[in-house]
Amino acid sequence: MSDLDGLRAHLLDYGRVVLGYSGGVDSALLAVVGRQALGAERFLAVIGRSASYPEAQWRSAVDLARRFDVPLLEVDTAELADPHYLANAPDRCYFCKRELWMRLSGIAVARGFDTVIDGTNADDTAEHRPGLRAADERRVRSPLAELGWSKAHVREASRRLGLPTWDAPAAPCLSSRVAYGLAITPARLLQVEEGEAYLRKIGIEGDLRVRHHGDHARIEVAPAAMDLVRREWDAVALRFRALGFAEVELDPAGYRRGGLLALLPSSPG
Repeated sequence: MSDLDGLRAHLLDYGRVVLGYSGGVDSALLAVVGRQALGAERFLAVIGRSASYPEAQWRSAVDLARRFDVPLLEVDTAELADPHYLANAPDRCYFCKRELWMRLSGIAVARGFDTVIDGTNADDTAEHRPGLRAADERRVRSPLAELGWSKAHVREASRRLGLPTWDAPAAPCLSSRVAYGLAITPARLLQVEEGEAYLRKIGIEGDLRVRHHGDHARIEVAPAAMDLVRREWDAVALRFRALGFAEVELDPAGYRRGGLLALLPSSPG
C-alpha cells in the first residue's frame, strides 16, 4: 500500500469529514485526497474568511478546489472581535483557532458530519503552535500528524498528485507578521498584505515575510532574493512609505520561521 493509499484508508475511518481548509500545502493535499477517498457527499472543505486571511491565498484555495472538484464552503470568522486575539500575545493563535473550530464544529453537527480535521503535520507538533490546544479542545483530528507525515512528505505526495501547491512557501495568517504586543487591526493586516504583494510583484519568490513593528517594517526574504530586493530598494522604500511605514529595513539574516518569537525576552531560569 502506498503512502497515499494509507492516507486515504486513514481518512475513511473518520466517517463524514469536514476539513479546515486554507489552501496551504497541507490542507490542499487533504482536500484532494479527502475528496478522492470519501466522495463529494462525505467530505467538505471549509474556508474561514477574515481580514487575517490573504486575498491571494483565498483565490488559490478556491481555484484548487474547483480544479479538483472539492466541495467547498466559506464562512466568516470573528477572531478580530475577540480582545484576547487583538492583544496579540504569543498565544494569539489559540484564540483564532478556537473561533475557527467552534464554527466548523457547529457546521459538522448541523450537517451530519462525524469528524473535523486540520492540516497539522508531524513537524508542526514540535513548534510553537498555540492553536493546537484549541484543536484538542474540539477533538479536531490531524491525519497527517497521526500518520507521522513531515512537511517534506506532504510536498512529495502533493507533487505526485500534480497539485500546484507542492512547492508553495509556507503561508500562515497575516497576523503572524505583527510583532507580539502590538494590537492586531485590519489596517495593519492590510499593510502587511499589500507590502508582501508588492514584493511578489517585483519578482520575489519563495519564503517571504513583512514583519510589522508599528511605525517600521522588517522584510525577510530567502538569501537568493536579497540581491533583487537591494537592486529595487529605492522603489521598495517608497512603496512602504506609501503604505504608512516611517521606516523599512531588509533583515540581513533573511527569512526564518518564528522570526518574531526570537525577539521576545527570554524566560528567567
